[in-house]
Amino acid sequence: MIQIIKYFFCTLTIYCCQLTLVAQQNKIDSLLILIKTDNVDTNKLNHLHNLIIEYSKIGSYELVMSYANSKLQLSNSIIEKTTVPQIKKVAQESKANSFNKIGFMYKIQGNYQEALKNYFEALKIFEVIGNKKNIAASYNNIGNVYYAQGNYPEALKNHFASLKLSEAIDDKGGIARSYNNIGNIYDSQGNYAEALKNHFTSLKIKEVIGDNEGIAASYGNIGSVNANHRNYPEALKHYFASLKLSETIENKKGIAANYNNIGTVYEAQGNYPEALKNHFASLKIKESMGDKAGIAGSYGNIGKVFTKQKNTKKAEEYLNKSIELSKIFGYKEWLKNAYKELTYLDSANGNFKEAYENHKLHILYRDSLDNEETRKKTVQSQMTYDFEKKEAETQAEQDKKDVIAKEELKQKEQQRNYFVIGFALVGLLALFILRGYKQKQKANFIITQQKGEVEKSKHIIEEKNKDITDSINYAKRIQWAMLPHRLDIWKAFPQSFVLFKPKDIVSGDIYFFNKNSHAAFIAAADCTGHGVPGAFMSMIGAGKLNDAVSESSDTSEILSLLNKGIKTALKQTDGEQSTRDGMDIALCAVDTENRIIKYAGANRPLWIIRNGKAEVEEIRATKSAIGGLTDNNQHFSTHELKLLPGDTFYICTDGFADQFGGHTEKKLMTKKFKEMLLDIQGISMKEQEQYLNNFIENWKAGTEQVDDILVIGIRL
Repeated sequence: MIQIIKYFFCTLTIYCCQLTLVAQQNKIDSLLILIKTDNVDTNKLNHLHNLIIEYSKIGSYELVMSYANSKLQLSNSIIEKTTVPQIKKVAQESKANSFNKIGFMYKIQGNYQEALKNYFEALKIFEVIGNKKNIAASYNNIGNVYYAQGNYPEALKNHFASLKLSEAIDDKGGIARSYNNIGNIYDSQGNYAEALKNHFTSLKIKEVIGDNEGIAASYGNIGSVNANHRNYPEALKHYFASLKLSETIENKKGIAANYNNIGTVYEAQGNYPEALKNHFASLKIKESMGDKAGIAGSYGNIGKVFTKQKNTKKAEEYLNKSIELSKIFGYKEWLKNAYKELTYLDSANGNFKEAYENHKLHILYRDSLDNEETRKKTVQSQMTYDFEKKEAETQAEQDKKDVIAKEELKQKEQQRNYFVIGFALVGLLALFILRGYKQKQKANFIITQQKGEVEKSKHIIEEKNKDITDSINYAKRIQWAMLPHRLDIWKAFPQSFVLFKPKDIVSGDIYFFNKNSHAAFIAAADCTGHGVPGAFMSMIGAGKLNDAVSESSDTSEILSLLNKGIKTALKQTDGEQSTRDGMDIALCAVDTENRIIKYAGANRPLWIIRNGKAEVEEIRATKSAIGGLTDNNQHFSTHELKLLPGDTFYICTDGFADQFGGHTEKKLMTKKFKEMLLDIQGISMKEQEQYLNNFIENWKAGTEQVDDILVIGIRL
């Protein structure tokens, strides 16, 4: 009976799909007849527009391109022939929309040069006819092409231009699309907090306006951010929500993207059969759509799964397919990923020469996508947008005040005229009343003047406070941009966490990461002070630490160079007028392959918890700070330690242990902190980070945070 019911519903589903396809084909046939028979050119433009929409729904992109070109030719013909302004404007908008559609088709084929050419043509027309909504949409289209090319600064520049214009005309759909696209760029650069912030803002707007296709895209993007953050349950939850909605609205592109994303999560979880099943489902849809960029990405993802299954033949086949297609169309992201997987594959098979060559190509494409210059330009675009938005709000507020001032002046002029008329009528009899009125008016004026001065002073103070806070927030973005990418740390130490909680907006604590051919360097540093003074010291310290690591791979020598660099930068001497600022630091150079750690510290120790042991092994630091009164030739001792699989080590600043709280509102203390680390050895490093964060928040329980907090944990 159950089999009969299943058969019935399956047959019903197929029948309904067939009815939908038949209905779409009937509509297409009707439009083709109208195009041939209608004598009015503007009507033909509408028929062509509707026909392009129908062919887009069923993924017939070659026909979409063909009819978009026909629509472009007809639009040009109408513009040349007509003298009626209204008809000419309709034809110009149709021409611009045709350029947009052609640009989109070139984009999904991977021909980015032609895509940009057509999108810029569309933008030019919309600017001439003053269509602000479509100008904003064109900026978004151009930004998406730059994003696909890996040119993140140009992409962000165009998306912020689109956002600014959409906000000016209150176009909710355009605002949501811009936040979505900005979130994608931050996600690609590893700035997950900003990525989620922008994607959730976009989702909220799309839910208000009922944009189901956009809601599905936002679910998928939020899933991707969580996947990159290794929060796989949350990622799958959003991917499946996006897939379900995409299937409901029959969005092929969205369905393909979600199958791809779900496959990637299953691959990360080690469920390779499910990963391949979803990647092949995604590939099939992309091939039917002619989505060259998507096809190249799917080839790479399938090759990656076969690599992990040690199926060398299949892995090489699909990775080389991805490289071949990506080279034709310039897909840097896919080239970077494919060469990385070939490096692993060749190394596993003993082909070390090929592995080295592929690794060089991986680094080349990786650095072309994400380097210090692109990060700085990204921060600059965000700050420019924030500044211009604030400036516009300030100007609007000033305009409002000017209108109020003019109205008050007009009222005062009217009062003066009434007074003159009244004086003429009353004359000498009103002299005594007038004298009393003037005295009262004078007193009121003095009171009003004093009140106005107080209000003005209060307003100035509030504005100054706001300006200071805004400036510090800008400084926070710069400081975060200078910190190492968490993704880089996770690549070197998959089982690790960085708990970073500044006391104020900016921090005097910093974490440092650098990887070279000798080792992976990781450090936790506590600079003098916190807030803005601490942030200044942290920026100086980070720069000098980078310089020291570039000069030496010996941890003792690195700290000695750092000490000299800080003292030189701050012009520190033995004189009383010299500054005493500096830093405490724990620095580790880790040979991950052999599990050897070389540690040197200035007032900050290294803690090691051996696998299965119930004690914290402490390696003490040299009792001297970096900078300040420290001698120029101060030596910092290096300790070399051998760790076994499952051993964990921690470096931190003193902020966690020094935090006041609990029932007695006393310090947590180092002893209790160590006991806590022993208690949580049975859980993963990601769970340890969450536990420590929740504990310190509950421990504070309303008590002010006394210092910046930084804890780094790594399990080998």
